[in-house]
Amino acid sequence: MGIVRVGFIELWVRDLEASLGFYRGLLGFRLERQEGRSAYLRGYEELEWSLKLTQAPFPAVRTLGFKVDGEEALEALLRWAEEEGLPHREEADWGRPRILRVQDPFGYPLAFYHRAEKLERVLQRYHEHRGPGILRLDHFNVFSPEVGEATRYYRERLGFRLTEYTEDEEGRLWASWLHRKGNVHDIAFTNGEGPRLHHFAYWLPDPMAILRAADILAGAVQTDRIERGPGRHGISNAMFLYLKDPDGHRIELYTSDYLTVDPDHPPLRWSLNDPRRQTLWGHRTPKSWFLEGSPLLSLEDAPLPTRPSPLQGLPEHVI
Repeated sequence: MGIVRVGFIELWVRDLEASLGFYRGLLGFRLERQEGRSAYLRGYEELEWSLKLTQAPFPAVRTLGFKVDGEEALEALLRWAEEEGLPHREEADWGRPRILRVQDPFGYPLAFYHRAEKLERVLQRYHEHRGPGILRLDHFNVFSPEVGEATRYYRERLGFRLTEYTEDEEGRLWASWLHRKGNVHDIAFTNGEGPRLHHFAYWLPDPMAILRAADILAGAVQTDRIERGPGRHGISNAMFLYLKDPDGHRIELYTSDYLTVDPDHPPLRWSLNDPRRQTLWGHRTPKSWFLEGSPLLSLEDAPLPTRPSPLQGLPEHVI
């Protein structure tokens, strides 16, 4: 299907100025445009906006966007949506004249685009960098009550490649990490009530930037925004810090995973009973991380209903 990488996310927020205070003021995102009820932001490595905040009556996720490698890929995705009978429509946004929005078979509101207005390169204007140094959007993680089915579909129909997965002793898939761009993941499916967004992640330059982000939150007396970390994952080997924004959307600050571009790269299996998969250093994960997520919107901007997962009963030591 010609999918290159994650491209953008659009969040509904209740108070745009409060959200800008968090994303721009504390985390240092670049604000590139603010018009009406919406603001467009990016990291310092990005040449396109990757985060859109829209003031709305309630918090939700409107779109999970992916970049494709050409107009031919958009046409192929349009044919896929038509053949599968999936809800879809085309629209435009600032700097992006053609966006194909599709609600996939599992309910996730996807968007695909190719052409995008290029913004000024600011990667080496280090004197302008603020916060911990947000560089680029890295991945989405979504709650799914059907991880196995979604994983197979994204591999077979959309061309994603599996890097790591969590499995129980009965061979049931509890989570999967899939990529297009050559690191551990562009999207991950995590067992739970869904469809919902678990988190979206931005890449930071190094592990010290993760610690700087924690210091910034502490200095601003905003440590209640820190949900989990800093730490190192077993899965992905990445350094992480999970934060909650003013509306409860979860953002991960993420760095130092590994290369997966080889076509024969073997997927890594993790046992559900191995606590190192979550945090290599051994500290426990809060229960909120397994239970709380952001609601998703349909193409008509209505909240999508969720379904419980048939996989229940996580042992206490796993949580």
